[in-house]
Amino acid sequence: MSVRVRFAPSPTGYLHIGAARSALFNWLYARKTGGQFLLRIEDTDLQRSTDESTRSIIEGLEWLGLDYDEDLVFQSANAPKHRAAALSLLEEGKAYRDFTPKEQRNDNNVKEDIAERARTQTDQRRNPYRDLSKQESDDRAAAGEPFAIRLKVAVSGQTHFADIVYGPQERGYSEIEDLVLLRSDSHPLYNLSVVIDDIEMGITHVIRGQDHLTNTHKQVLLYEALGAEVPQFAHLPLILAPNKGKLSKRKHGEVVSLTTYRDRGFVPAAFRNFLALLGWSPPEGKELLSKEELVQYFSLEGIGRANAIFNFHENDPRRWTDDKALWVNSEYIRTMPLDELLPMVRAELRANKLWREEYDDEDREWFSKTVDLIRQRYFTLKDFSEQGRAYFSDDFDFEEAAVAKNLRKEPRLRELLRGLADKLETVEPFNVETSEAALRAFADEAGVKAGLLINGSRTMLTGQAVGPSMFEIFDVLGKEASVNRLRSGVPWS
Repeated sequence: MSVRVRFAPSPTGYLHIGAARSALFNWLYARKTGGQFLLRIEDTDLQRSTDESTRSIIEGLEWLGLDYDEDLVFQSANAPKHRAAALSLLEEGKAYRDFTPKEQRNDNNVKEDIAERARTQTDQRRNPYRDLSKQESDDRAAAGEPFAIRLKVAVSGQTHFADIVYGPQERGYSEIEDLVLLRSDSHPLYNLSVVIDDIEMGITHVIRGQDHLTNTHKQVLLYEALGAEVPQFAHLPLILAPNKGKLSKRKHGEVVSLTTYRDRGFVPAAFRNFLALLGWSPPEGKELLSKEELVQYFSLEGIGRANAIFNFHENDPRRWTDDKALWVNSEYIRTMPLDELLPMVRAELRANKLWREEYDDEDREWFSKTVDLIRQRYFTLKDFSEQGRAYFSDDFDFEEAAVAKNLRKEPRLRELLRGLADKLETVEPFNVETSEAALRAFADEAGVKAGLLINGSRTMLTGQAVGPSMFEIFDVLGKEASVNRLRSGVPWS
């Protein structure tokens, strides 16, 4: 039997990185086994579901490179099937009408404390409507009395299933309430809708977050009541915040949104790689893996039970997200094939009005050479338009620390750099070797260390204290720009 898995997000906000990881693991398993990866939008919460959120989910999956098979399914379109299933269970005596007034019952399966839940479950086993005769139940319904439909859970026994990650799972029927299938307004509830849709879509493996383990016991009961084959389950460890609390949209904001990483300059393949490492361990400890390698090495058995910690520092702009995420992204930027990186840099420069059409034409070789030079120290694509701005525009900022360290400490440096500009202006051809020879010769003539001129030149030409080799900077910026910037005196003005 072919593997069929699904990703089933609710379109009630942006795509959470925990949900994105679930999508990735489902996609990897489908591609590893030659199965199908399906997408279902669980849009039954009509008040909170939005088209914008749906678009965000689809765009997020596309950005990560996770293509889905078959047609997109909207859960709301299946509501008639969900109602029909509940009515079928009612007709078969596996469910019952609960005529308890709405204000006295928990139609939405709202979370209760343990003591209240235990009391409610015991009460349900004594629910006067649970064993109401079919005739009386039908008559009251025909008379227009409102009712919910509940699954009739056996008094004794237990559910059990083998979770691929967490092992054997058991739960006594006495711990499971007679779950509501349809509210009194005929609205199908989550557990029923999910099970019917998974049956309809032929889902063989349900791969989702560990927080759904409790729901799984209820859903197993529904599969059995419906006479359907129970799929295999694999629950994923949670992703926790640095304080070991649950990582949530409400508490942590944009740092948990997939679109944040797209908009802040992450390479899609790098973030996909990072997500895979949250809860799954590749063989031999290898951490940088291509899409093909992720598919090759991935297995559900490789998923650990320990929750993953997503480390970030809310008040530190430099560590706004997990250090490992930034490291993985920097490694991709530094090592990925240049022809894959250049379009991303082009898009970043274009978005910040730094792009020139010549970079795609007569200056294409220069653009490629420059990007290859400066990418070695960058962490995100944003760095090309921010730290790298001086390579693409004469309008750039000077880091105050760089000016203080490399320019203002030596009173003579302003005049020395102007003298160096005069020297470089005569150099022909102007390249790495000739600019270095000219600078070192000028340093000897002026009786100063070459390092003084190298560090000063780097700050004058780029606004920064660190960067590539100064002579490679001279080479890519060219003679005219180099000489003009050395003469400008901007940091002293």
